[in-house]
Amino acid sequence: MNRALCLIAVSLLATWCAPAPAQGYPNKTIRILVGYAPGGGTDVMARAIAAKLTESLKQQVVVDNRPGANGNIAAKMASDAPADGYTILFMSVAHIMSKPVYKNLGYDIERDLTPITVVSNVSNVLAAHPSLPAKTVKDVIALARARPGEITYATAGVGSPEHFAGEMFNNMAKTRLLAIPYKGGGPIAIDLVAGHVMSSFSTMPPIIPHIRSGRVRGIAVTMDRRAAVLPDVPTIAESGLPGYSMSTWYGAVLPVKTPREIVVKLNHEMLKALALPDVKERLAGVGADIVGNTPEEASALFKADLEKFTRVAKESNIRAD
Repeated sequence: MNRALCLIAVSLLATWCAPAPAQGYPNKTIRILVGYAPGGGTDVMARAIAAKLTESLKQQVVVDNRPGANGNIAAKMASDAPADGYTILFMSVAHIMSKPVYKNLGYDIERDLTPITVVSNVSNVLAAHPSLPAKTVKDVIALARARPGEITYATAGVGSPEHFAGEMFNNMAKTRLLAIPYKGGGPIAIDLVAGHVMSSFSTMPPIIPHIRSGRVRGIAVTMDRRAAVLPDVPTIAESGLPGYSMSTWYGAVLPVKTPREIVVKLNHEMLKALALPDVKERLAGVGADIVGNTPEEASALFKADLEKFTRVAKESNIRAD
């Protein structure tokens, strides 16, 4: 056998014997990108999972907060990252909502990112500073109609779940609550407690402690059923706006060309983490219902919600100009 044939044979043997992409994975630190400030719902979910992945994968899994543009700065970073499993984006339904709202995101949630799983689902809460003279949904509606454009509510940015929840409320109640953007649920909670903003349609994790302490008034939850962690807080639907329903789910995605073996491995490890008693207890304590589905089921939810919120964005005139 001549030298050229030997080289070809060695090359083919090396290819056949090469390990599958997931066999040596992971062998270095994994980064979880979060597009919001610390303390918000996405951050809480990411940190709960990151700690368990560090244990099970025997590699450090770190949370990297990159707040701004309704989470889309972090999403663009994830879409541009190498598809090797070392960059994960913890996202929320906000990233689905962004597609019909922003003209130039720089990435496409369907084309550039692939789901690992949907982690959990939580209600939003219509909450108010105690100085706001409103204790019920009907009070809020009456006050907002009497003072159009004066009653403020905090959002995590244009097209965020808080923004969609507020504009759906405006649309159904024929009110003009004024949206004030923040960089995430943590800063929203801080300013709501301080009275710098009058109300919010906050996600549950950052706002529950303040409702329980009485520093913030919980008026109604946005889902179509009451939340177990706030059993005395009614739904918006039962409080004067029948048919109103809105919730925020959180999930994890990877760059789209990540090898299937790595997607499956991370799905398996995240579902294992979500089944642990301490993780269940931690997430239940912030009002989260654990989901933990397959990549295919997560993808189907992405598609269904994209259709839903494209319609809502059009009906409520939600756009980032």
